[in-house]
Amino acid sequence: MKLGLNVGYWGLGITPEQQLEMVTTAEEAGYDSVWSAEAYGSDAATVLGWLAGKTSRIRIGSGIFQMPARSPAMTAMTAATLDNLSNGRMILGIGSSGPQVAEGWHGQRFARQLGRTREYVEILRKALSRERLTYDGETYQLPLPDGPGKALKLMISPIQERIPIFIAAIGPKNTALAGEIADGWIPTLVSPEHLPELRTSPDEGAAKAGRSLDGFDIAPTVNVYVSDDIEKGRDVMRPFIALYVGGMGSRDKNFYNNLVQRYGFEDAAKEVQDLYLEGKRDEAMAALPDELIDLVSLNGPADKVRDRLRAYREAGVGTLGITPMAWTRDERIEQLRLIAQLAEEAA
Repeated sequence: MKLGLNVGYWGLGITPEQQLEMVTTAEEAGYDSVWSAEAYGSDAATVLGWLAGKTSRIRIGSGIFQMPARSPAMTAMTAATLDNLSNGRMILGIGSSGPQVAEGWHGQRFARQLGRTREYVEILRKALSRERLTYDGETYQLPLPDGPGKALKLMISPIQERIPIFIAAIGPKNTALAGEIADGWIPTLVSPEHLPELRTSPDEGAAKAGRSLDGFDIAPTVNVYVSDDIEKGRDVMRPFIALYVGGMGSRDKNFYNNLVQRYGFEDAAKEVQDLYLEGKRDEAMAALPDELIDLVSLNGPADKVRDRLRAYREAGVGTLGITPMAWTRDERIEQLRLIAQLAEEAA
């Protein structure tokens, strides 16, 4: 199992220089990749371009580029440029985002996500292979049939013969699609105990496509805080988990809440969502069961975290993205080094 560093959204209380030091520390410690995220603040591509120029070995991954924010052709251009800047280290992670961001921020309808994602990836593959871009789909038509558009091809060549495309997915249908058409799958709030059940969906997608999943990378991100004080470790996880379970989406459409219910926490998921949507965020955080926090994060003493790292590896995770839940440069670097050491011991 390889380690990745997820720097998440830009900033998070530290300076650009300190952020870069985290990445170079991860590179020196043997981390395989670094991933940058975006929502409605910092964009991922700019951060990755900066990191590409400041590193030499570590792979750079979009975790994720929001599909509603970019046409498939723009994403292909960005990925090809970053692949050149990094000398062939680009991993292209894409995802649908959510209805609030897609429609509220980008002005794009959150509809027909399965078909849209399939078409998006097909166009990416054509563009990155430098074929002339023609496409006749339900969502995308290139060139537009009633105007002066021309079938163009990408002006630059990626360094990699095939830039790996990862799909962020949670629900069974989207996850099956990842197994059918992608090179990797980026899940969120993953429990290693439940991963064998969750991965039946990409297995089904691969079977539908008649392909093998040899080399298919399961690449979740997990929040980390190694400490002898297990309650402190749990508490630093509460704001993130409560946000996703309680407030990331509407009452009727929250993929993360549904996932936690699939883990067996139906009552807790409903209570956390009710409290969060009522504006009672502290109470929502307090309502998270310790068992749920321990299931989807790496927290507590080193021995416990080492065992959990082993569980992720044995469950089939190929790349484990690490997000240190600490708020100073020194603490984050300490957490990165601890996890590298514990992962080596767990191998």
